[in-house]
Amino acid sequence: MRWLQFTANTQTSWGILEADRVIAVSGDPFGEWQRTARTYSLADVKIELPVMPRTFYCVGLNYLKHLKEAADKRGEVPNIPDRAEIGYRAQNALIAHDEDVVIPASATEKIHYEGELVVVIGKKAKHLSEADAMSCVFGYTIGNDVSERTWQKADRGLWRAKNVDTFKPMGPWIETSVDLEKMETIVKVNGNESNRFRTNDMIFGIKPFIVELTKYFTLWPGDVIWMGTDGASPDLKAGDVVEVEITGIGTLRNRFIKEPTAGNKRA
Repeated sequence: MRWLQFTANTQTSWGILEADRVIAVSGDPFGEWQRTARTYSLADVKIELPVMPRTFYCVGLNYLKHLKEAADKRGEVPNIPDRAEIGYRAQNALIAHDEDVVIPASATEKIHYEGELVVVIGKKAKHLSEADAMSCVFGYTIGNDVSERTWQKADRGLWRAKNVDTFKPMGPWIETSVDLEKMETIVKVNGNESNRFRTNDMIFGIKPFIVELTKYFTLWPGDVIWMGTDGASPDLKAGDVVEVEITGIGTLRNRFIKEPTAGNKRA
């Protein structure tokens, strides 16, 4: 089942996507809900963020090729982690499918994409074992972890390199039934394939991360875990359109634009 949040006729609600039709529901998928009589063509609605998470978790260097490329750029020997490492991202960076990524006026040319599988939590969870880790998963969506690499290298933290407004597109909807072993992540820039990898070829899979997280934190419905990426990105510029497709989910598409300089901003 595919769940989305959408706006039609100025009203925002949850819906179920069936083929190219959106069926509005009352309630939400994390609690009680009911189909309504309102239906829309997908082409006639605005797709909103699938969820606004209470907590936005992320995974760093969780694919071998990406880990090796990062080490090579630093002139280091790759160091494969022995445990799941988890971080956070900021809610202000989240935008929906078809919304614009705004490149800050002060950014360098080192703007990169990272196409990622996103796990959406469906129920409250704490102290889960690996055997029952997946019991809290509601479904999956797609993320693009946009990054400014010069800032990432220069700063002590990732506060601006990863968390600039609009740097975290997510969507377009949540798919509740997927076959992780058959999934591929394909990234296109301006319609041309730029990267392709098996989505489930992670160093650490979903279960270990949920086990590690729930040792210390309570997961809540709507929380998300971004699972990392593989491969490398070209430098992106204003006007580029990046599409992240994951088999069985769909395609997340966003255009990149440049923030106006101070002298060109409207009063």
